[in-house]
Amino acid sequence: MAQQAQLDRTGPSPALVVTVLSSVGLVASLCMTLVVPLVPRLPQLLSTSSATASWVITATLLAGAVATPIAGRLGDMVGKRRVLVATLGLLVVGSVLCAVTSDLVPVLVGRALQGVAVSAVPLGISLMRDTLPPARLGSGIALMSATLGIGGGLGLPLAAVIVEIADWHALFWVAGALGLAGLVLVAVVIPESSTRSGGRFDAGGAVGLSIGLIGLLLAVSKGGEWGWGSAATLTSAGVAVVALVVWALYELRVRDPLVDLRLNVRRAVLLPNLISIPVGVAMFTGMVVFPQLLSAPLASGHGLGLSLLVAGLTLAPNGLVMMLMSPVTARVSAAWGPRASLRIGLVVIAVAYAAGTMLLSAAWQVSVVISVIGAGVALAYGALPALIMRAVPTTRTAAANGLNTLMRSIGTSTASAVAAVVLAASTVPVEGTLVPSLGALRTTLLIAAGCAVLALLVSLAVPNLPEPTEHTEQVGHTEQVGHTEHTGRIEHVERIGPAETATSLVRGQVLHDDGGPAAGARVTLVGHDGRQVAVAPVDGDGAFAADPGTDRPVLLIAGLAGARPTAVHLTPGQDTLDRPLVLARTPDPLADVAGYTPAAGCGPRG
Repeated sequence: MAQQAQLDRTGPSPALVVTVLSSVGLVASLCMTLVVPLVPRLPQLLSTSSATASWVITATLLAGAVATPIAGRLGDMVGKRRVLVATLGLLVVGSVLCAVTSDLVPVLVGRALQGVAVSAVPLGISLMRDTLPPARLGSGIALMSATLGIGGGLGLPLAAVIVEIADWHALFWVAGALGLAGLVLVAVVIPESSTRSGGRFDAGGAVGLSIGLIGLLLAVSKGGEWGWGSAATLTSAGVAVVALVVWALYELRVRDPLVDLRLNVRRAVLLPNLISIPVGVAMFTGMVVFPQLLSAPLASGHGLGLSLLVAGLTLAPNGLVMMLMSPVTARVSAAWGPRASLRIGLVVIAVAYAAGTMLLSAAWQVSVVISVIGAGVALAYGALPALIMRAVPTTRTAAANGLNTLMRSIGTSTASAVAAVVLAASTVPVEGTLVPSLGALRTTLLIAAGCAVLALLVSLAVPNLPEPTEHTEQVGHTEQVGHTEHTGRIEHVERIGPAETATSLVRGQVLHDDGGPAAGARVTLVGHDGRQVAVAPVDGDGAFAADPGTDRPVLLIAGLAGARPTAVHLTPGQDTLDRPLVLARTPDPLADVAGYTPAAGCGPRG
């Protein structure tokens, strides 16, 4: 019903929506790898040590990890386009700040602001769900999700070209210009979503999660530099563990949590998020290993001796293939479901990495291997948000996708750390420098293949949920069972028969008696013992999706200030109402209590 209401609205063409949102996702992900060609020169450019200069990369990583779940929750609360525009604005400010200075601190601040924009990807995916017709949704989400990999694949050669022909500050001027263009396009083209969760922003949860993520990512990303057994690494890891445990306990008690843990621990949500970590490892390992092989001196016996620019162009097909694979991912998911797309992608990744251990003697071989890996990543990345959105209410899509993006970021950080350890453990001296041995390069590729296999095994337990549109289109039978007077406030109770499909969410639509959506109403689910099971807000188009947890509700009550509540009785397994609930306006002052829940034992009679 919610999506059908979206289809009836006039607005920009689906192709334009996909183009604009995917473009800003690509710009945001480009910024994550933009300075990679500068890493060897950063100490000289910023007049600092190598250890300190590495924070130029780390600052972006940390800011992106912290901002993504926060921006997702804010998008669900106050509007996804509004938050997307704000994050792009921060990207522009950060880019300009880096472009006008050569001092370390302003550059670190600017890079952190650029990192915030990675949240554009989950926000864009959620906007697509609220805006696109079902026929275009699959390919749009696949492309938007793949921009996380496309940006990494195209960022290195693009940055290398810019550094070759211009001053290093030009990198940030280009990023700022692209960010500004994206901001204007989003503001002009993309309509704001009417799907809002409401509620209060969980500041305590944001602080706790930020502390936990910073501690975790510092331990992972800096452990090799600090020493894995050093006090700094162990302290960061310890702070992360304590902070995340305390945060989780807090989130379970707060009314409007930043991350709905009860929803996210459900198998249909938890497993795709867990899978995202090894998929992130597999995606980024090639970005770490192959440039070192391509640029290693010929004297090493296995290096190909290419310049940074040529090495970047060799890897560029990775991003192009991911972009071209997006419609293929959508077709596979439409034909066999996103689980099939995910599994096929993981098999492709595993086979490509395993074959890649034997195809390292020429640049064209590396280009073919990284392209096949890109195809697998596109299939897997396109499927993950589709799986997530089948399992969460429409009012939680941005937050859920934000958490999924965070899991991928943890995976890419882990890939960098693992690769650094393995490659540093086995080196050969060449022309006064140490380069990773061929055995170390192959071992790292096999680890990536193993991660893909692990993710494949976990994917076997991912439940197969139908598309959300199927939930509202399945029609059961309706049986009028009469009126009830036991509270003096319920106008009528209807018994609605089971639909042909069932999911973990209870869905439907609430309207006013004049036919308009009852935006702002609340729906209460009541168990067989009269206990409140869940409460869900009604979206701007009148739709709702309530999560009853492990309890199955038998009564659903819709209430709104100034209207008489109405209720329906749900039969076992019923998860979709076959017709809207209608709220009649009433002067009854008792009806002004929205979301009224009857006392225990006051279920319907008969």
